[in-house]
Amino acid sequence: MTRGRAGSGGEGASNSPARRASDRGRYGRLSRERVLAAALELVDREGLSALSMRRLGAELGVEAMALYRYAEGKDALLDGLVEALYLELEERLGDWDPEQDGRSGLHRIARATYDVCLAHPHAVPLLTTRMLAVPLARRPLAVLRDHERVLVLLERSGLEGTRAAVAFEAVTAWLLGYVSAELRPMVDNPDEPDPAFRLGLHRMPSHELPTLRRTAAALADRAGPEGLAAGLDALLDRFAQG
Repeated sequence: MTRGRAGSGGEGASNSPARRASDRGRYGRLSRERVLAAALELVDREGLSALSMRRLGAELGVEAMALYRYAEGKDALLDGLVEALYLELEERLGDWDPEQDGRSGLHRIARATYDVCLAHPHAVPLLTTRMLAVPLARRPLAVLRDHERVLVLLERSGLEGTRAAVAFEAVTAWLLGYVSAELRPMVDNPDEPDPAFRLGLHRMPSHELPTLRRTAAALADRAGPEGLAAGLDALLDRFAQG
């Protein structure tokens, strides 16, 4: 992450206890960008359950209280991780052409989002859980810029007003739902050469789950970015029909 911005977890008031805790760690003086980068690295390595102010402070070589000037608490830290993911999305998008074709722009955003999510699978749940907890206007600016880009491209595709809003929700749901499905663990025993035992089908009662057992192998196959693109086109075609 190379484009840190001030957000809700900026420096606190001068009487904050964090002011009395040194923020010079083993890698030099901290910054919001460095704190969020370290948090994301920790989550990438050990999962969301490993993240705490105390653990992150230990990673950076500072007391946990020193972090509160960069994130006001655990929720602010989680929101910062969402911000970090969307900043990485912007980096992957590179120079954004505001005049580009609507559909091709939406495909570009979808693929870049897919790539970010696969690079940080443990952080992906935050893209839904934090959006359920944070009102629109309080979301990080990088998130709001993504919303703006998608809505502009939908309007450029011929959708306006309510239709654009409904399409925005549908595209968002498809993208995050598809990525979540791609990241779900399906293999029960990766060292097992037999496909049925590899998937753990022997653990599923055949009399109760015949269709699931029959379909499990196909569900375990990842459709990748091609499946993402095909579904996005199907959605956009449906909305284009009115």
